[in-house]
Amino acid sequence: MHRVYVSLGSNINRCQHISAALDVLDRYFSPLIISNFYDCQPIGFDGDNFLNLVVGFDCADSIATLSEKLKVIEDDNGRIRTGPKFSSRTLDIDILTYDSVVGCVEGVILPRKEITENAFVLLPMSEVAAKAIHPVLKKTYQALWQQYNQQSQKLSLIDFTWRSKKY
Repeated sequence: MHRVYVSLGSNINRCQHISAALDVLDRYFSPLIISNFYDCQPIGFDGDNFLNLVVGFDCADSIATLSEKLKVIEDDNGRIRTGPKFSSRTLDIDILTYDSVVGCVEGVILPRKEITENAFVLLPMSEVAAKAIHPVLKKTYQALWQQYNQQSQKLSLIDFTWRSKKY
């Protein structure tokens, strides 16, 4: 089994799409480790705020198979893949880490650079994998969050209920 962390984000019917994604991830990979949920302004374009979180789970799939499963979840939630790179999304799921794999493997670059670039990824990652070590920087995600310029991006904690559990 491989330990995987993925980021989820949505700014179109965001509660609906995040809940649907969690339902499918839970069906494939239960149990899930789920961070808090954060409201974040979009980066690189004007649009509605995103709902972001990080989810961890164990997985027997190869990176390519996992990537395909995540794309199907996105597509099933109305993901449009045409248009600008930075735009509104019904659902965006990115593989952040897959064990300690480094490099481009099966078309997926690991670890994903957004981990250390965006507060909406690093903060929830530090919640679900505080003591885990970033495979390139060799620091814990908790330490990386403590060193991050936490004023650079505004995040707001959001109350979220999924399957009767409050986050």
